[in-house]
Amino acid sequence: MRYFIRFAYNGTHYHGWQFQPNAASVQETLNKGLSVLLNTTINTMGAGRTDTGVHAEEMYAHFDFEKEIDIPNFIHKLNSYLPKDIAVFAIFLVHDDAHCRFDATKRTYEYHINTVKNPFSEELSWYFNQKLDVDLMNEAAGILLNHTDFQCFSKVNTDVNTFDCTIFEAYWKKEKNKLIFTISANRFLRNMVRSIVGTLINIGLHKISLADFENIIASKSREKAGFSVPAHGLYLTKIEYPYLDD
Repeated sequence: MRYFIRFAYNGTHYHGWQFQPNAASVQETLNKGLSVLLNTTINTMGAGRTDTGVHAEEMYAHFDFEKEIDIPNFIHKLNSYLPKDIAVFAIFLVHDDAHCRFDATKRTYEYHINTVKNPFSEELSWYFNQKLDVDLMNEAAGILLNHTDFQCFSKVNTDVNTFDCTIFEAYWKKEKNKLIFTISANRFLRNMVRSIVGTLINIGLHKISLADFENIIASKSREKAGFSVPAHGLYLTKIEYPYLDD
């Protein structure tokens, strides 16, 4: 039987979601908890991979187990076993062919910027206090929806077959002393959101124009795009599936 698991994690102390041979990962930690409590080796498949230091408010993984699980009781046990920076919200049976990575139709990320120094969010947002033209940044963010090839925002050494992504929404909003960038797409390239944010920051600083932004996308060159903002401000916030209710 195949189970989906919905959970969240603070990525501060992990080298990303995916298993790393010589470093702590969220996947390895979750696998260990499931394996110990189910008394068999469990290997999860994640809905995607997040880089070192990136957080997830909503992440999915699936695993196979031959028996029926007492889900409410098991969630309680699993949360008691896992470290404080990983929390499991739900586990549910799905059809045998369900795949948490390939079946996802929409993913949403947020990038959090603190405009005032805050020691309580040092590892959970990026402190950046230079004045930004947020209206212009939102104009640039809207340009993203007119394009599908985002090779310029992808890591150079990557094994993807295509750089095409469909972006559904991309916008900035102000919340008191915070700036939050939200972006949703059917898929994301490695480092894509962080390099988009860095390029939009350059727009907000008036270092590049909207025409420059268009030219960067058309160039397909990572060297022409902006810097990659720090990982600790990035959150995976939602993943959607055609057969799951919100």
